[in-house]
Parts: sequence; C-alpha cells; structure tokens
Amino acid sequence: MADHRRPDLATYPEQAAAATTGRHRLRYRSPVDGLDRRKLGFAEVLGQSVSATAPTAAMATTPAIVAATAGPAAIWSFLVATVVALLVGACIGQFTRRMAAAGSLYSITAKGLGPLAALASGAALLLGYGALTALAYVGAAAYLSALLPPGWPVPIAIVLVLTGVATVLIRRGVRLSARVVFVVEAVSIVLMLAIFATLLTSSGAADRFARLGVPSFSLRGVASGVLPALGAFIGFEAAAAFGVEAKRPFQTVPRAILWTAGGSGVLFLFACYVQELGFSSTPGGLAGQTEPVASLAVAAHMPWLSALLNIGIAMSFFASVLATGNALARVLFSMGREGVLPRAFGTTHPRFRSPSVAIAVAMPAAGLIAAGYLLTGASPTQILQVLIATTVFGYLVAYLLVCLAAPLFLRRIGELTRGPVVAAAVSSLVLVVVLGFFVTSGVSGEMLRAWAGLVVLAAAWAGWLALRRRPQLAAIGVYDETSAADLLGSQDTGR
Repeated sequence: MADHRRPDLATYPEQAAAATTGRHRLRYRSPVDGLDRRKLGFAEVLGQSVSATAPTAAMATTPAIVAATAGPAAIWSFLVATVVALLVGACIGQFTRRMAAAGSLYSITAKGLGPLAALASGAALLLGYGALTALAYVGAAAYLSALLPPGWPVPIAIVLVLTGVATVLIRRGVRLSARVVFVVEAVSIVLMLAIFATLLTSSGAADRFARLGVPSFSLRGVASGVLPALGAFIGFEAAAAFGVEAKRPFQTVPRAILWTAGGSGVLFLFACYVQELGFSSTPGGLAGQTEPVASLAVAAHMPWLSALLNIGIAMSFFASVLATGNALARVLFSMGREGVLPRAFGTTHPRFRSPSVAIAVAMPAAGLIAAGYLLTGASPTQILQVLIATTVFGYLVAYLLVCLAAPLFLRRIGELTRGPVVAAAVSSLVLVVVLGFFVTSGVSGEMLRAWAGLVVLAAAWAGWLALRRRPQLAAIGVYDETSAADLLGSQDTGR
C-alpha cells in the first residue's frame, strides 16, 4: 500500500499514465476497499485457520468417535483424512497463490466453475460457517459451565455473554481479534499437549505401549472412519477469507492452510494414539468411551487434569467463534459488495475497517441459534451432534466444489499441470464418496428434509438473481486488485 501522501505525478509518469488513462486503466479503488488491507502477519493468519478447526476440542473428543466406526484402525483413518485435507488445501492454494479474496471458497470457486456454482458454494459456506459458529458458542458455554459451582449461570446465559464479547472483538478490527485468537488457541493447544504428555508418562504407560504396538489395518475400518476423522479438519481453510488483510497474501494464505491441515493431522494422530494406548487393556477399547481424556485422568489418579481439559476446550471453542465468525462476516461482506445480498453487508466501519454490518448480523444470529437450541431443553451434547452434522454437510459441499473448480481455473489461465489435476481428482473422488455416505446413512430423515428445504431456498435465490440481477450474478468473485489509489496515494477510508 502507498502512504497517504499524494506524490507529484510528474515523478511517476508511467504509474500516472497506467492509473488514469487508457482503455485498461486501473480502478480508482479496490473492489474490497474498506477492509484493513495488508495488515496480518503469517502467525495471525495461521491462527485463524487453526482456531476455526478447534483442534483442542477435536483432540479430546474425535478419536473416540472415529474408533467407534473404524475400530483399531482409527489412527489409519486419521492419516487418510490428513492426506485428503492436504489435497483439498493444495486445490485451494491454486487460487490463493494468484488472488486475494475476502469471500473464501465462495469467491474463488467462481473463477473455475462460474457464478451459479459459486452461489452453491456460498450457500454451503453460510450454512457451514453459521452452524460452526453456533456450535462453538454451545461448546464454549458447556465446558465453561462445567467449571462453575452448581447454581451458577446456565449455558444459555454464558452463550449470550460470549455473543456480546465476540461481536465487540470482531467489530473492533481484524488485528485485535486475530491476536486474541492466536493467543487463546496457542494456550489451549499447549494445555492439551501438556495433558496428553502427562498421561503418556503416567505409571503403567510403558507396559501399555509395549502391548499396543503398530495399529492394526483394516480397509473397511479405515474407510468407515474417514468421515468422522475428516470432520475434525473442518474449518482449516479459514485463512482463505483473509487474503485481503494478509501481508504477502499469495504466500501467507496458502501456507497457513497447508500448515493447518498438516499440523492438525499430527495433533489428531498423537491424540488418537495416546487414547488408544490408554484404553488398550480396557474391554471395548477407545470405542466404548464417551469422555476418554477425563476417564484417563481419573484412572491415572490425576482428576485435576479434567479441570485443565475443560479450560483448554472452552478456550479452543471461543477462539473458533472468533475465527469462524470473522470468515462468515467476510463471505457476507463479499456478497454485499457484489449485490448478491443487500449492499449494506458490503459496508465497513470507517475506524476499525471491519465489515461491521455483516458482523452485527452474523454474530448475534449465530448466538441466538445456539441459545434457541438450549431453550428447547436439549442437552449440549445433543445440540452439538445436530450442529456438527450441519457443519460437516456445508463444508463438504464447499470443499468438493472448490476441488472441481481448481483444474478448470488453471486451464482457463493456461497454467494447468499434472499435479493439480491429480490432487483435484483424488480429493473430489474421496469427497463425493464421503458426502454420499454421510447423506445416505449418517443423518436422520428429519435433518435431510431440513437440508432439502435449505437447498430449495438457495436454488430460489439463484433463480431470482439470474432473472432480476444478471450483472450482479456475473460479478460474483470479487477480489483485491491493485488500484490507482495504491499507486498514486489516496486517503484510504472505509465505505
């Protein structure tokens, strides 16, 4: 970015000519002007992707879920899921190395599959991001409640407080929320690693380690466990929504996505192995456990670890609220800038340079969804199951579309090579199989009907845009561009 002083144009003849004259003159401002461009470092962008996956919560809960379907092959399921996540990340990287967008997969899918597929991706992301934000509210409230004495505020009150805090933090700018996310998630991961290291070195662990040996491999077991294992990676692409605000985005964003996929995979493999080790001599093994880490802490005569576990998971969920809410707001912002949603969604705060209207709508809405579920009297566990299923459905659709879009995008710009084709083919095939299995056998009929209703609404939305707003439909996929103001200097204000 240029500084705010307007230089003498006579000293910049080439820039002045390019910016102010000619058929292909630059826009005066970027299409995403108003956001806090080029301010986030690599660690802050990485923190967004890591936090969106809530790895601490996933480390504590997902291995037992995977073991229930994969059996002793759970670790292999996590390994396959890690490879798939890396392949999906590689497909996303084909776009993020070439364009900096705020609309995440919605914006980049448009460059390969066109506006209608982008709308499908956008609808899936809104569903996935919205459900994940609500899920994180409920999860944070549930684990914070476990730390409070009986009779203290119920989870619904905690959800409302967290909604207010998260909305204020995100509204006050991406740098503040990104730093909070990074610190909170880093502390929660350190806590979880300390817990697992303590359990791993507890008395009797050496004997169990000798008995466990190399995990058994079963093709059927591995295939059955890939779906829940892949669910643990949901949200790893969140950095794609911060291309506009990242420094050196063509390097920072794709690297953050791949590091998150690979790093999360290592954490999940470690967590799964420690839990398999801990229950190696227990009838039913890990698959029969509902709270495996807490049970291991009690068995090791370290009940105080349970309190640390609750703190770490609550922190991870709150960091996920911030990271996912930020991504959700930026998808709404992009849609507002394009005219796909009301233009108000595309406005930014003049001081904090955040998508203030999108934040003011998205964050309270997700909080109200979480509170509404709690008001039904359902337990947090039941609510989390519903929201997890909805989140996974939305994300899998968005991941599939971006993988299909990658080779078409590269072909269109004349840069198609064998590697991206293989990555897209393998990841798309796995995602189709996983999505098909998930829809046909992983959810209830009531939930399928609800999703079908949402699909009909999304189709009606797309049809209305095609009939009444063709120019806006064609403009889907806005991204940051070098502008005349960047080259010549401008007082850069929010919109």
